Amino acid sequence: MSEKILEVIKKARESKKRNFKQTFDLAINLRNIDLKKSENRIKTDIIIPNGFGKDVKIGVMVDSLIPQAKDLSNIILIRKDEIEKLGKNKKEAKNIANTCRFFIAEAPLMPLVGKNLGPILAPRNKMPFPIPPTANLKPIIERFSKTLRIVLKDSPTIHCPVGTEDMDDQKIAENVDAIIKGVINALPKGREQVKNLNLKLTMGNRIKFNM
Repeated sequence: MSEKILEVIKKARESKKRNFKQTFDLAINLRNIDLKKSENRIKTDIIIPNGFGKDVKIGVMVDSLIPQAKDLSNIILIRKDEIEKLGKNKKEAKNIANTCRFFIAEAPLMPLVGKNLGPILAPRNKMPFPIPPTANLKPIIERFSKTLRIVLKDSPTIHCPVGTEDMDDQKIAENVDAIIKGVINALPKGREQVKNLNLKLTMGNRIKFNM
C-alpha cells in the first residue's frame, strides 16, 4: 500500500506550483453505509505519525496548570475566570472554537465549561478532554497536535488534511496510511465499505486510487 500511496503523492505534486504552501488533502469515499442509522455515524480520533506540517492550535482551559501552560506554544490559554466571560461573548467564543482543533480542560472546570461554552463547542464536536489538575501538559499538547478527528454525519465522504507540500513524501505516505487504517477500523464493515480514495494538493487535481 505504501508504494501505491507514494506514486499518488508524486502525481499530485505535478500540479501547477502556487505562491503559498499547499496542503495535501485526502478524500475517502464510502459505500454501503446508511447514515440515517446512528451506529454508522462514526467518530474516531487518529494519531498521525508525522503531524500536519503546520501549526495546530489547542485550546487549554486551566487553573492550577496556568504556570505550565504559559511555557507552551501553539495553544490558546483560557483561564478559569475567563470561561464565563467567553460564554457571554458568543462572537469571540465562536472564533476561538473555529481556530482550535481540540480543547482540553482541567477536570474540575468541566461543569463550568459545559454551562458556558457547551452550546458552542458541542455542535462542533469540540467539547474539551478532561485532564487532572496535576497533569503534565507538554506531552498532552504534543499528542493532540498530531491527532485527527474523523466525524461521519451526512455525507459518505471523509475529507482530511494529511500534510503540506514541503513535507517528505514518505512522511506524507505514512500519514495517509495511518488515516486509512484508522477509518477502516472504525467502519462497521471495515475495508469493504471503502469505495475509493483520492489525494490532491489544495489547488491541484484529484488523483483517484484504490486500496
